[in-house]
Amino acid sequence: MYKITPLLAVLVAGACGVRAEETGAPAFSYEQYASVLEKYVDNQGMVNYAALKQNRAELDDFIRTIGALSADVFEGWDDQAKIAFWCNAYNAITLERIIDHYPIKKGSWLDLNAWRFPENSIRQISGVWDTLTTPVLGKAITLDAIEHEILRVEFDEPRIHMALVCAAISCPPLRSEPYVGERLDDQLEDQSERFLRGSNGSRIDRDDNAVYLSAIFKWFGEDFERKYTPTTGFQGFNATERAVLNFAGRYLSDADREYLASGRYSVRYLDYDWSLNEKK
Repeated sequence: MYKITPLLAVLVAGACGVRAEETGAPAFSYEQYASVLEKYVDNQGMVNYAALKQNRAELDDFIRTIGALSADVFEGWDDQAKIAFWCNAYNAITLERIIDHYPIKKGSWLDLNAWRFPENSIRQISGVWDTLTTPVLGKAITLDAIEHEILRVEFDEPRIHMALVCAAISCPPLRSEPYVGERLDDQLEDQSERFLRGSNGSRIDRDDNAVYLSAIFKWFGEDFERKYTPTTGFQGFNATERAVLNFAGRYLSDADREYLASGRYSVRYLDYDWSLNEKK
């Protein structure tokens, strides 16, 4: 496990981790992960995987740290800190998966994904989400388990879908800082706005009376229903679509928000670009 001095722990934990006074335990630090993101992720969320592979010690050390973190300590954290931890774990492990296989090569000709997806896609890595495991809190876990068995089940926070980055162009942008509990709401709001105002998140075509949304909302739209189902507007759409459209409108202009509420358009989903989110 990565060790820090008591003074550094206080300084780092306040900015990049969980404060000791919040948990009754020594501070857990995101310092190394923050350093990785600052060095290798640009302001568009693109990653310099080639450089990261050559200088991977900080990332590897951080992932060892989340593996060695005591589950008892983790259970003492509040929900915001826990969500931040799991989002960071998912994104850090994804970075590790990519550099473990970088440069990515086309999969076996027997694998359908090898032909369906770009040659440099994470989807060329066999079992990347459901088979390959990494120790977290002392237990081997898959990326799918983090997303679908923990974050989506244990927490009512659909904005995680704006935070989890599966190393593809059409994903939300990878932040160049870790998520932290005390700022999580602001970070997720910023992520949602960045994504939905960008071309991969949403697009309105008034000439064609169409609203295009990321396929993320097709895959996980039901997660938004409890918190974002509107009481008025968005007529003609099902419950999931109404919730997603209402959610998206929160981050768009007043004119776009009014257009979405009018319901006078069709909803379509953007093609998902699975090419690697690589900084060239």
